[in-house]
Amino acid sequence: MKILVVNPNTTVSMTEKIGAAARSVAAPGTEIVAVTSPMGPASIEGFYDEAFAVPGLIRALGEAGRADAAIIACFDDTGLDAARSFAPFPVIGICQAALVTASQIAKRITVVTTLSRSVTPLEELVERYGFGRHVKVTACEAPVLALEDPGSDAREKLEAEIARALHDGAEAIVLGCAGMADLAAALSQKFGAPVVDGVAAAVKQAEGLVSLGLRTSKRGAYAAPLAKPYAGDLADFTPR
Repeated sequence: MKILVVNPNTTVSMTEKIGAAARSVAAPGTEIVAVTSPMGPASIEGFYDEAFAVPGLIRALGEAGRADAAIIACFDDTGLDAARSFAPFPVIGICQAALVTASQIAKRITVVTTLSRSVTPLEELVERYGFGRHVKVTACEAPVLALEDPGSDAREKLEAEIARALHDGAEAIVLGCAGMADLAAALSQKFGAPVVDGVAAAVKQAEGLVSLGLRTSKRGAYAAPLAKPYAGDLADFTPR
């Protein structure tokens, strides 16, 4: 099977890291194709960035060719509902995938994200997915792009926040940024507690849906968009 992994920001080095993390857990015979959004912000940190990342995400899905499933590799699950309406195959968001996976192995879960500005959007997402009673969201105060800089102190800040969360009673940690995808195994070993990466979780869930022959329902909420004119810079996104 072929799984498309879309990085909805425009930072290619992050796409490469995400693709490697996805391939490391993919089953034999699963092809991972990682692509970078062709337009939008360099990183997604807050509501404004997220809004302007969605057109690039949809374009990347449309230009990718045949796939059996897709993964949106941003922990905000950027454009997930729009992508499910647009794509003919299942689309997995890494936040939802990580929460589902973590909830099967722990009751008290802490999501550690990058900056404080991302805490409220993620809290709202956690509540929407039905995990509000069991999940806390905290920030390590390291910008997304700092995760791409080996000279930064992002790793130290992340580890310090994980230590605080475990001290406060967390039973499992969810990494709240796709840019952390390569760190989960080492952090699990360091802290002796489950550390869940949403990219890896999404790969296994995508494989499961494809193996079961399940696709996104096109009845109701995720029906294909209605044909109508789109104007201005968005004319290329006109539903057909």
